[in-house]
Amino acid sequence: MDLSVIWKSLILIAAGTLLLRISGRKSIAQMTLAQTIVIIAIGTIIVQPIVEKSVTKTIAAAAVFVATLLILEYLQIKFNFFEKLLTGKSKVVIENGVLNVKALKKLRLTVDHLEMRMRNEGIAKIEDIKYATLEPNGLLGYELKDDAKPVTVGELKKILDLYFPKAIADNTAINKEQPNIFTEINQQSKQDHPDYLQ
Repeated sequence: MDLSVIWKSLILIAAGTLLLRISGRKSIAQMTLAQTIVIIAIGTIIVQPIVEKSVTKTIAAAAVFVATLLILEYLQIKFNFFEKLLTGKSKVVIENGVLNVKALKKLRLTVDHLEMRMRNEGIAKIEDIKYATLEPNGLLGYELKDDAKPVTVGELKKILDLYFPKAIADNTAINKEQPNIFTEINQQSKQDHPDYLQ
């Protein structure tokens, strides 16, 4: 077998990873049509110099790609340096209700695109956000300010318990946990892995 297939594959994986890191942090669902076409084209171009028309070379190249992927994932878990290099880090885009314009420019993200992601998360105002980050996978992470956070069931129960203690006790007795779509899965998990939750 021609050993040049291995080193060509490794070089092309490194080059492809670098090119995709430069292209920006977006998940496939968030890519525009043009970005998707470019990504597919890069994949096709990268493989062309290796495989030619030999089935053996195609299988060898695919095996090298998969092995390299597994090694890179292992290195990311073991060493922060590789995680930063290959995946990147979260970038703060909003802090205390104020846009971080410098970070948006570095990420090549417009305010309109950020607002689109906020709307997808059900956030109406930038001022309601304590912190928002653009994650390495292209998703928006955020924490709302205290005044903008919805009330949780636990908080509501505490408030109601203060003013209506008898009603809460009666309601709890009536509404013991009802079976739902998670009950069956939870019971199956306990049967399959009895020591998992101990």
